[in-house]
Amino acid sequence: MQVLTGGLLWLIFGLLVIYFFFLSWIGKKGAAHSKTMEGFATAKGKVNPWIVGASFAATYASANLFIGVPGLAYQYGTAVLWYTLGCFGASWIGLLLFAKTFWKYGNKFGGVYTLPEWLGRRYNSKTLQILVSLLILFNVYYIVGQNVGLATIFESILGIPYTWGIIIGVAITILYIGLGGAYAQMVTDGIQGILMAVTSLLVLISLFWTIGGGFNVFGVLNERLASIDPNLVAPISNGGPYNSVLAVIAVQFMLFSFVLMPHLLSKVLSIKEEKDLKPFTLSAGITLFIISTLMVLGGLAARALVPTLEAADQAIPVYLTQAFPPVVVAFMIVGIISAILSSTDGLYLGVTTSIGNDIYKVAAPFIHRGKQLTAQAIDQKAVKVSKIALVFVGLASLYISLDRPESLSILIQFSFSAIISGVIAPISLGYIWKKANGYGAVAGMLTGTLLYVAFMNFKFVENMYLAMFLSSVASFIVMGVISMFTNKEVEAKAETISKVS
Repeated sequence: MQVLTGGLLWLIFGLLVIYFFFLSWIGKKGAAHSKTMEGFATAKGKVNPWIVGASFAATYASANLFIGVPGLAYQYGTAVLWYTLGCFGASWIGLLLFAKTFWKYGNKFGGVYTLPEWLGRRYNSKTLQILVSLLILFNVYYIVGQNVGLATIFESILGIPYTWGIIIGVAITILYIGLGGAYAQMVTDGIQGILMAVTSLLVLISLFWTIGGGFNVFGVLNERLASIDPNLVAPISNGGPYNSVLAVIAVQFMLFSFVLMPHLLSKVLSIKEEKDLKPFTLSAGITLFIISTLMVLGGLAARALVPTLEAADQAIPVYLTQAFPPVVVAFMIVGIISAILSSTDGLYLGVTTSIGNDIYKVAAPFIHRGKQLTAQAIDQKAVKVSKIALVFVGLASLYISLDRPESLSILIQFSFSAIISGVIAPISLGYIWKKANGYGAVAGMLTGTLLYVAFMNFKFVENMYLAMFLSSVASFIVMGVISMFTNKEVEAKAETISKVS
């Protein structure tokens, strides 16, 4: 693998220093909007909806689509295209279906800043709110995946040791999120989304000189992959996560549900006016289409050009050094680093605001028992708790990241599948079924998540997508049954409260 040296290495370092100073400047600018929990968690109405949409796509993409999925394409071939199809197809459809109703409910409840709080208000259940906030801690493993992706770039191309790559990534992200909260996260992610789109388009264009064949470039690529291993061009792979039609269907279900991830749905809560939902979803769809489909082609091309890599996750770094002059690689490296940071910052913000807003604020009456604290004072303390939690979550992710995982993509997808398995039933049934209640939501959430973890840990279902699909179905069933059995009790309580009021 080519590690850049000399003047070019210093050019990259210079670009990164400028880029990181820019992120810190945005963070400092966002500090004025981050003094309350609403400002720190959502920056509601402070960022243009087109930028928020690009931020959504950039946060969605992460190291998974820029490093992990191309690595799977390098390993398993064109069957991985089913995943990219779901990213810009199933996920965008999911966003269109969920965004408006989620936004309306959020406004109806008033002062909702996080997904756990949204669910807690919908079902009038503090227990559910706290449990979902604890479930979001699975995102620490998602953050680990981003750390590993960033360190892989630093190590593969810049020659920076893996451990130092982890430390640099964690420190930079904590700095600008701690300063600017959601405002800094969305503005920087919007800009990063544009950089990611440009990088993706350059990878597509490069196929014309790395693979050749003119307008038949994809045919030539297909032939070269088939000459290495015919399974690389099969619609269903022999092994791996795309090894059956049912697995492919489960992938589409997972990507449809992916928009329910807390760090993505929070973008919807940042929209102030209903009319802004249209530019938000349009911007998200266009940006997501570009950045989710084109990078995977680099993974396939890397297999054709360098078929003997030691680690599949090195596919994109290696391809860039094969396809572009070093000066161009220097600028593209910044684009890839932006892809990783764009998701990492959203994950940090989602986890830490949930700790401050959904754990601390719920527990505050017990913690400060006997003290006369105003709602404003508790809100300000919640922001401080979130910022302190940011440091501890960063240190935890750093520690776990030191043991490099075998597959970045598999680690990331395990973490978000565990969360989706738990929240999809409470959110979906909360939209469409009036009899859905807190007892059912808690039971459904626990069933989905625990069943998914059991499937994966004990290998009852080895395919992670099938495991998530089956766990989610079980969550729907359990929530429906429990809600029906407890419906009369819930109605009786509501009637009693109404009479007292």
